[in-house]
Amino acid sequence: MESIISLTINGIDVSVTKGTSILEAAKKVNIRIPTLCYHEDLCVAGNCRVCVVEAEGYRTLLASCAVPCEQGMKIKTSTPKVRAARKDIIALLVSEHNTQCTTCYRSTNCELQSLSSEYNIDNDIYMSILKPENMKIDRSSWSIEKDDSKCVRCQRCVRTCSELQHVNAITVAHKGNEMKISTFMDLPMNEVVCVNCGQCVIHCPTGALTERRYYDDIWNALGDDTKKVVINTAPSVRVALGETLGFAPGKIVTGKMVAALKKIGFDLVLDTDFTADLTIIEEGHELLQRLKKALLDKQEVALPMITSCSPGWVKFIEHMYPDKLAHLSTCKSPQQMFGALAKTYLAEKMGFNPANIVSVAAMPCAAKKYEANRPEMKSSEYQDIDAGLTTREIGHMIKQAGIDFTELEECDFDTLMGESTGAAVIFGATGGVMEA
Repeated sequence: MESIISLTINGIDVSVTKGTSILEAAKKVNIRIPTLCYHEDLCVAGNCRVCVVEAEGYRTLLASCAVPCEQGMKIKTSTPKVRAARKDIIALLVSEHNTQCTTCYRSTNCELQSLSSEYNIDNDIYMSILKPENMKIDRSSWSIEKDDSKCVRCQRCVRTCSELQHVNAITVAHKGNEMKISTFMDLPMNEVVCVNCGQCVIHCPTGALTERRYYDDIWNALGDDTKKVVINTAPSVRVALGETLGFAPGKIVTGKMVAALKKIGFDLVLDTDFTADLTIIEEGHELLQRLKKALLDKQEVALPMITSCSPGWVKFIEHMYPDKLAHLSTCKSPQQMFGALAKTYLAEKMGFNPANIVSVAAMPCAAKKYEANRPEMKSSEYQDIDAGLTTREIGHMIKQAGIDFTELEECDFDTLMGESTGAAVIFGATGGVMEA
């Protein structure tokens, strides 16, 4: 049986199981302690010290994320000493940070910016010590942009890449004042084992890691009368998009999404579910062929067969388990099938010149940007997908276009390559591809 210990936080009695951190205990009684390096998905690092609290009988302030509660502790989370320490820590982080916040992609959605505002940090508290060598921006990856000038060295990305993804593409280099977040041998992101999953981007508290953005290319194509700009949208986008535009999480906004994309200027708005159905047929046929060879023809064949729909998963296999590549399906993903059909079947049916078709994919994953740019993805002699957008980017484009998303009348997908069965929708769920 787990032992229960009692303590007080800001005068409130709290009972927790032994081993619970002060931060978790405070959350239990709705007391907010600011954090920066802490993330509930990751192991505790205790790097930033933004979460310090004062405990009666202790000489120094305690990092609440890392220190477990003890019987009879008396914790105070917002004394003058605590607030001064936090302000000092945040000011020091700001002093070696690129503070061009108004032009930063993460502006208004940056944890350091929020903390700076909360603790009234002025630029003149400490002189800027941002080093020229830390102004480097790595845009070598098709999916992820790394800006060292905005890194706070919280190591969330390092822990994410190691603990959640088991890839270890990002690491800590050097020590002390020279410590920085880097890659193996400080190589560009496109030359290391990064699988382009984008999980480091999601967990980064600042603009140090962001997804590569192709807004300008798409806006330019939309403004070019000689181009036919076609977009296909993944099943999960129509659910997640609403959350970025003020709807409750989980709200399905398919009709409004289609209407918004048409208003932006896309010539055809089509459904990736169409080619997800093709994936079901193609992968199902391939599986049957493999089973026939194994069971009836008694041939050696790679089983089990694993879907190849996820480009991050494919790249993970390529880097980590190349001996298992034969187990992957030889089929393209729904995104790439769609791109190939857009430049061939769709072009023929609509009377479009394939060279003038700009095929855009709206997907939930940053790795889809990498997949779109793989050199082998042009069986029609044209690149299957010309640009990839994430759900967040679609939301940004809708805002840039000045569209009031909530007031839009719903529209249907265009009919050619816009219809599908219900089976394709479950691709967004774990195991959905094989179930379909």
